[in-house]
Amino acid sequence: MPTAIAVTSADMALPPQDERTLPAVVLDDLDRQPLEQALAGMQGLIDQHGHVVVVCSQAVSRGVERRLHTIRSLLESDRIALFRPDLPPLGLAVLARQLRQLASCDLSPGVLASAGRLLTHYIHAGALLGSVARLDRVPVGLKSHAKSWVPGSQFGVLAHPEPQLVKIGPGATLSGPEFGTWMLVAKGQLQSDWVAGTLAKDWNVQGLRETAAPAESAVWWGTGKLIEFAAYLPDLSVLYQLVTSVRQSTCHWCGIDVIGDRCVFCSATSPYHEHQIPAG
Repeated sequence: MPTAIAVTSADMALPPQDERTLPAVVLDDLDRQPLEQALAGMQGLIDQHGHVVVVCSQAVSRGVERRLHTIRSLLESDRIALFRPDLPPLGLAVLARQLRQLASCDLSPGVLASAGRLLTHYIHAGALLGSVARLDRVPVGLKSHAKSWVPGSQFGVLAHPEPQLVKIGPGATLSGPEFGTWMLVAKGQLQSDWVAGTLAKDWNVQGLRETAAPAESAVWWGTGKLIEFAAYLPDLSVLYQLVTSVRQSTCHWCGIDVIGDRCVFCSATSPYHEHQIPAG
């Protein structure tokens, strides 16, 4: 069986991108079920799939975060990877789906898990917000904070890969990807056609789809008055080529193949990187 890609709520399990996209394992109500039940469920996933990659938002509740670390610790397993990149919820859901696409290929568990870090660089994630007064994940100046109290003000915010913030008005836009992407849009409690109209055209997106906003989006962005968006690479062939073009190495601790400088499963860092002497 292929490596399991797990998410912590059903709204983070996006519909398949193509016929090869594998279903996500949804770890729903992880912090509410008895610990024994959660342990048995995760052990069953390991027995069935060999390895499990849990893609988890940084806006997830403390209870879910603690439960995930408790499960991994009690099972004493290096076959569970907890992956929490600094992406907004919709961008993270897109990344999880890309890993579900790649899980159907001939990639080893370590390479597949490591691919998440690589693919993060190719996701442009942001939101149109009705207020930035409670936004603390993207740098916001005092001037923008003051403007956010003006009725009707809206702000375009890019959280990743480089933070940007603009007040919506004539000619306002955000710097986008320099390669062909599709865009996924999730509407919250805000009415506007700026994302699907203006921004999508400025970014020359090749296709646009809509979905429901993840429940964690309001927490991450500090407001429910939002329209979240993420531009991404949709084609499995392109994703596969990106991942397989990167040099692979063997983790010196647990022995699995990885890409990058850190094993996502056992957290060991490559000896080469550990012993580098800082410049200066």
